[in-house]
Amino acid sequence: MTEQTVESSDESGKASSESLGNELQDMQEKALEKSEKLQKVLAESGLGSRRAMEGLIDEGRVTVNGEPAYVGIRVLPDDRIEVDGKPIRREAAIDRVPRVLLYNKPEGEIVSRKDPEGRPSVFDRLPPVESGRWIAVGRLDFNTSGLLIFTTSGKLANLLMHPRYSIEREYLARVSGELSDEQGNRLVQGVRLEDGPARFSRIVDEGGTKVNHWYRVELSEGRNREVRRMFEAVGLTVGRLMRVRFGDIELPRGMRKGEKSEMSREHVRDWLLKLGKDQSAELQDSPARVSRRPRKESSGNRHPAPKREGQEARRRESGAVRRHGGRQGSGTRL
Repeated sequence: MTEQTVESSDESGKASSESLGNELQDMQEKALEKSEKLQKVLAESGLGSRRAMEGLIDEGRVTVNGEPAYVGIRVLPDDRIEVDGKPIRREAAIDRVPRVLLYNKPEGEIVSRKDPEGRPSVFDRLPPVESGRWIAVGRLDFNTSGLLIFTTSGKLANLLMHPRYSIEREYLARVSGELSDEQGNRLVQGVRLEDGPARFSRIVDEGGTKVNHWYRVELSEGRNREVRRMFEAVGLTVGRLMRVRFGDIELPRGMRKGEKSEMSREHVRDWLLKLGKDQSAELQDSPARVSRRPRKESSGNRHPAPKREGQEARRRESGAVRRHGGRQGSGTRL
């Protein structure tokens, strides 16, 4: 689940955030099929930089719907644009919303197109695309199963993985042993790993035995084997791990391992717009606490999560860890 890291300097971080904001706005405009500046459209068509395109327009070499164009004019997806009398091919309106695919990854597959050991790849299971390619949003390690999101848009993948948005990930973990209250509090307050501190925003006891116990955990980043390493830091081993949610997108109910489902264009568009509304949300540090806050019911774009086979999820009313942490300043949820 290796993802991008935050830039160290304040100046570069600010520039990166502004760039991400501009990219998000650009994607939202395309999703809504809003008008765009002519020089921007020409530049995206591969003819040159925006400044160079402004020069072409000033020279009278560009027309829109047969009329001479001017710098700053806005065009719609169905407007006819010509440069030196030759039409400019633009992406179809329906392709302005990126494709998004949900996949229930089984254990034993790698999230990579090439593997020196020749192991099965998640990309072998994906449908072909007419242009471009599928891009994985983050990773799941070889022995981890569950929700994996793919998109045809590099911009969208970058936005979803960037630490600025602190998008929540939720996992079900089967642990060899049972968390004590002290161990649970350590995990929500923060443990130190070799690549820096890490913490769960919430832990929910899902039941089991003292030998094999299930926990639902949430965190807002995706470092390599982070969930497993966090449990190891308090002396416990994760035997099985499954991601069931990424932001507001849950593993669809009834989706078997190895199956996939593509999100509708309308769903993707709504998802992009919601990200724009939530982009100012920041993860806030606050003291860990044990709470009995009930889980929210699924609604809106959030797909319901599947029940585990052979074991009914239940909440413990007494004993060891019940619920640690809460949704303190929870990160952006798509």
